[in-house]
Amino acid sequence: MTALDERTHDREFVRTFFTTPTAEQGQEDSAKKLRGAIGLRGMQAPDVWVPDNEDATAPSMRDEGAENIAEVVAEGGADFPGEIHPRVVWHRDSPETRYRGFRHMLEIADPSNGAVEHIDGFVIPEVGGIDDWKKADEFFTIVENEHSLEEGSLAMSVIIESGAAELAMGRLREEMGKPTNNLERLFLLVDGEVDYTKDLRAITPTGGLPEWKELRHNTSRAASAAGCIAVDGPYDDIRDVEGYHDRITANNAMGMLGIWSLTPGQVVEANKSPLPPAAGYWTLSAGDRTVELEGRDGAEVYDGDLVGLEETDGGYELEVDGDEYFLETDEELTEELLDMLDYVPSLDDVVDSMEEFEAAKEAGQGAIAMTRAATVEIDGVEVDVASDRMWDEATYQALQTPITLFQDVYENRPDQHDDLAELYSAEVVERAMDVGI
Repeated sequence: MTALDERTHDREFVRTFFTTPTAEQGQEDSAKKLRGAIGLRGMQAPDVWVPDNEDATAPSMRDEGAENIAEVVAEGGADFPGEIHPRVVWHRDSPETRYRGFRHMLEIADPSNGAVEHIDGFVIPEVGGIDDWKKADEFFTIVENEHSLEEGSLAMSVIIESGAAELAMGRLREEMGKPTNNLERLFLLVDGEVDYTKDLRAITPTGGLPEWKELRHNTSRAASAAGCIAVDGPYDDIRDVEGYHDRITANNAMGMLGIWSLTPGQVVEANKSPLPPAAGYWTLSAGDRTVELEGRDGAEVYDGDLVGLEETDGGYELEVDGDEYFLETDEELTEELLDMLDYVPSLDDVVDSMEEFEAAKEAGQGAIAMTRAATVEIDGVEVDVASDRMWDEATYQALQTPITLFQDVYENRPDQHDDLAELYSAEVVERAMDVGI
């Protein structure tokens, strides 16, 4: 029997969850946006595409939307490079809404439509307590039996949009695997912060959404415990690329490597952001700001005004965020700077470190020190710094996640092979696919 905290689906990671309206009134072809989305390739194509027959589609158009999903997926689903998981209507407090979503699932999954062989599952919004999750799961089972599909073949993803759904995530481990349900079909746990804010009656002075860090942490933890994948909700300011990137970075630090994407541009950003950079770089942090140093003539140069450095007859004067320090020796200065400096490794750096540790382990060593050195220049003053990090098996396993993510992307997204080779070089890609195996 597979442990609950082991992945049971083909994908170990999902970076992008991209929704598309299924039918638009007033258009000559109401499925125009579906046809455009199913043609996306490379970095513009998401890991999971969600033809959205709920919020993105007007209620009066949803019957036509279900028909459009079946037609478009039947025509182009075989060539789409990601997974396809339509979202249908559902609501924990409305039997009528749940039944309508069930009817749409039955229609889309009907083998006579030719679409179900390309559909990986369905997304269920507005779930409530664990009993509501079981109702949805039962409908999946009925759809599968009605159409002679293998039981459990349709994955179920849910959107966490209520306090009840958040609490239900804590019960998944005790419920999954019982003979009375097929909850092992669960795939994605997706946060829906807008409706979650409404459900909790939250208020902010600006009317904007709270950050809901606790919800994102709870979803990531539940996904890890139940063998699912966590995905953050939509980032509505589609012009704010830097803010979107920062949100992804913060999510990645808590194990949530997936995020909702509203545009092909956001898909590109979310596809690339969790991957290691093509070139490593140093950062300097002071106060609440972190800046990237510029590599120039063999040195890592800081040109800002947050940190200042001057060499004097008796040592060094260091200014950090308005505070001044006098340091008498090179060692004292180096120690202060190392507290502010960090190195962000490239994919090549990560592969190098893993290969070095694997070689040491093969030679019988249980732990080795990895050294990272650089010359840092601040206000024309150059300082040589070096930091050591001890690598043991636990460090190796923890830092293998970026490589495992890269390997999962490479194996599941052949349409991105050229993009990855162009970004990293074919040689680095080949080594990354061999390390840690």
